[in-house]
Amino acid sequence: MSFDEEWSAARASASANVTMRLNQVPTDPGGGGSGGGDLELNQDHIGAIGSEAYKLHTRLQTDGKHAATATAEAAGALTKEGFASGAALLKVSSAWESQVKTLVAACANISNGLNYSLSSHAKDEQQLHADFTASAIDKYLK
Repeated sequence: MSFDEEWSAARASASANVTMRLNQVPTDPGGGGSGGGDLELNQDHIGAIGSEAYKLHTRLQTDGKHAATATAEAAGALTKEGFASGAALLKVSSAWESQVKTLVAACANISNGLNYSLSSHAKDEQQLHADFTASAIDKYLK
């Protein structure tokens, strides 16, 4: 068999096996299920998580400090009476305060980050929709 004959046979074989496949999300309204897209953004769930993070942030700011005054007074009284546990209690109180501040900041980051993600995603979707409707591809799909 010559090269031209072999090449023609390979092209014929390859063109017989060509199929078109479009990547897409399943058409079911739930948007989930078996397979589908790589990223699922459920705005209700993300909004609920952001809301809970904000509530926790607010509560931690007040409830995380409710024993600070009593603890400082107890540490002072123990130290005044010569107990080493007064300094230890003050050290624990300081560590607690630092950890509460870290948690408050983390909750704020989560809440703000999720709010930003939702807003950014909505803007990106609007831009993509506008770009797609303005493109020549949209005309061919109609």
